[in-house]
Amino acid sequence: MPPRAGPAQGEALAAWGLWAVVLLAIVVTYARLEPTDLYHVSRAGLPGGLSRALVEVNFPVALAAIALSLVAMGALSKRAWWVAGPAIVLCAVTAWPGVVDQDDLDARWVNAVPALGVALSLALTIGAVRQASAGFVPRLRLDPLRVVLTGVTLFVAIPWISALLGFYLPEGLFIMERPGIENGTTIAAVHLGEHHGFMGTLLVWTSLLLSRPAAVIGGRLGTAVWLYLSIALAYGAVNMTQDAWNEQLWKRDVVDWKIPSALLPALEPIWLVTFGLTGVVAFLLRAERRGRL
Repeated sequence: MPPRAGPAQGEALAAWGLWAVVLLAIVVTYARLEPTDLYHVSRAGLPGGLSRALVEVNFPVALAAIALSLVAMGALSKRAWWVAGPAIVLCAVTAWPGVVDQDDLDARWVNAVPALGVALSLALTIGAVRQASAGFVPRLRLDPLRVVLTGVTLFVAIPWISALLGFYLPEGLFIMERPGIENGTTIAAVHLGEHHGFMGTLLVWTSLLLSRPAAVIGGRLGTAVWLYLSIALAYGAVNMTQDAWNEQLWKRDVVDWKIPSALLPALEPIWLVTFGLTGVVAFLLRAERRGRL
């Protein structure tokens, strides 16, 4: 069966490169620093770095890998669903309660399951590059908005990037090392290591990248891609905003109101915001895909 006429995979390769850099930074930082300097980990040295990186592969990399699998299928034959289907199911295991525990970020054997799904997703992208190309989708109408959003979120993420690399920025525009009380424990405003706010930022960047090939994938597959990316972008943006607000404004006593967690689905107002933002993103991506912008 001939391959589908699908998009080039440059954006997918860029997304994989982004995650690879983050995982490398996690391994180095968590191997270099003591567990007491980090957040909810207990293993030290290289085993500690690899352990934390595996958990990162589960969440949020596995969520991104679902979208990457769908984008790859835009350039592969239907037979590739024999790989894509299991990849998506295995990646989705990360959402099962207890697979990733925010209170215990040491790796466990169950974390190998979503990691296998991520590996299969990477194989799909490699296969799609061979079928299509490693180039990028031509200029799209929402690209200026994508650039602006990337710039704004990059600015917000500056403290988290510093924390991921294992050092504190001097206090000024951002606070980091200033101590505060969180869940009864004294902790820096921005602890060293990975943050769920930066995970959200990475999901936003991945969604912005993959929304470009999603705009040129036709049929039900294209619809599935832009719908999933709408959810992923909104989920990432809300978690990024929640973490930044609480760290840089609430902990600074600039505001009295703390935004509740949006990591796990719940019947809370924060999830109404997430669903509302999902609708806005879906409307924009659908309009771009149909050439109505």
